[in-house]
Amino acid sequence: MSARVADVMTTNAVAVRANAPFKEIAARLRDHRVSALPVIDSDDKVIGVVSEADLLPKEALEAGYKGHRGLSGLRHRTEREKARAITAADLMSRPPLTVGRSDLLSHAAHLMYDNRITCLPVVDRERLVGIISRADVLSVFGRVDADIRREIVDKILLREFLADPARFTVTVRNGVVSLKGRPETAEIGHDLVAIVRHMEGVVAVRDKLTYPPAAAAR
Repeated sequence: MSARVADVMTTNAVAVRANAPFKEIAARLRDHRVSALPVIDSDDKVIGVVSEADLLPKEALEAGYKGHRGLSGLRHRTEREKARAITAADLMSRPPLTVGRSDLLSHAAHLMYDNRITCLPVVDRERLVGIISRADVLSVFGRVDADIRREIVDKILLREFLADPARFTVTVRNGVVSLKGRPETAEIGHDLVAIVRHMEGVVAVRDKLTYPPAAAAR
């Protein structure tokens, strides 16, 4: 049900070698309009990631910017080291955060959110096979409402729950699903809502189901 990294990733990922000089990195970031680049070794294995943020200290600190005085000692040393760096190997963040082609998009989204990064290299046995960005992750929300409704009716209600779709009213507007009807049991209703909530392109679910009363205790 859930989309995978392979569904939305970019396969022709732009990368740099560990010995790539500062100017080459800056030029590739600018020319390809990306915010970060995987750094690969001679076997095309991802060994790090270099981003715009890694390049900025050279301009900011070497140009005499004084605002860094308020930084912590460790961060100050790290920024100074990056300001003196001249190759990707010196600039890159390591170890790299990566995902595999079969990983769920939700996993990639969590990594980006938790680590405040804009993209992730996609690897197969550590070798670079693509890249996935925040925009790629969010692309699933471009799915049209009619396709979402069709999947709920044809695949979920009919095939998974073996339920009569006529017993339910399913409406989808701007990715928000409203479910009305009376499931056979409360458990089935809750399972239905949970599955729909995790569908591709679903923004939210409005649970308007009429649940059967709980069985009286004996």
